[in-house]
Amino acid sequence: MPFAPVNGINLYYEVHGSGPAVLFAHGQGGNHLSWWRQVPYFSPHYTCITFDHRAFGQSLDLDGKGRRGFGDDAMGLLDHLGIDDVRVVAHSMGGRCATALATRDPKNRVRALVLSGTTGAVADEAVRLRRDEAEAARDGRGLGAFSVHPSYKESDPAGYFLLRQISRMNPGRPKDFLGPPNPPPPLEGAPPRVPMYERLRENATPVLYLVGEHDMITPADLIEMCHRLVPDSQYHLARGSGHSVYWESPDEFNEVTLQYLLEIDSGRSRVPSK
Repeated sequence: MPFAPVNGINLYYEVHGSGPAVLFAHGQGGNHLSWWRQVPYFSPHYTCITFDHRAFGQSLDLDGKGRRGFGDDAMGLLDHLGIDDVRVVAHSMGGRCATALATRDPKNRVRALVLSGTTGAVADEAVRLRRDEAEAARDGRGLGAFSVHPSYKESDPAGYFLLRQISRMNPGRPKDFLGPPNPPPPLEGAPPRVPMYERLRENATPVLYLVGEHDMITPADLIEMCHRLVPDSQYHLARGSGHSVYWESPDEFNEVTLQYLLEIDSGRSRVPSK
């Protein structure tokens, strides 16, 4: 089985298809298997790289870096595979990995980001307030209860069963694994931290925000706020879907995402908002 020795751990990954590279970064409830509806669709056009974030699937968090290691893990994986040009498709938790890779990689390899059901760490005070409101509306229930629209369990019981089974393959993690990391104390005289939206603007990374109409983890209006913070980003609303558009509405997700990436690669980057 393919493991990449990167950033202090062995990172599980798979490579399918041919063409320019696309890295798929899964969310909290998933692992590399989550992209089973995307890989066959994209592999005739792109080399599809799926992987397990550390502490998910077959990638163990042996040194305890947790989510702080996500961006460096992705850079190490691209180095291991010898990839100098990549597009990143990320869902939920994977968005932080994606934007870290886009803004911190010294090789500047990211050509485009597709951020599905995630802010990608983009925030200002208004976004943080709306995020807190969304958390309060979940009334203390775990995120797993909101991973898909409530009707999905009945409309596609087989799909819902598979979704849960893939999630159960992940090892146990501390409850605060995805909690905000404790930032190091600022150095005296150091410049203020640059917000993620300004970093994305500085390196001109093309971004498509994609969100489900009924997303209760990252509500559509919250994601639209992030879209407006990132100059020239695109926004797509998937009607009828919950948080996991790539899973609940895979045909729409695949079509919109592939169109966006192909337009970026051909020098055109306009995806009509819905």
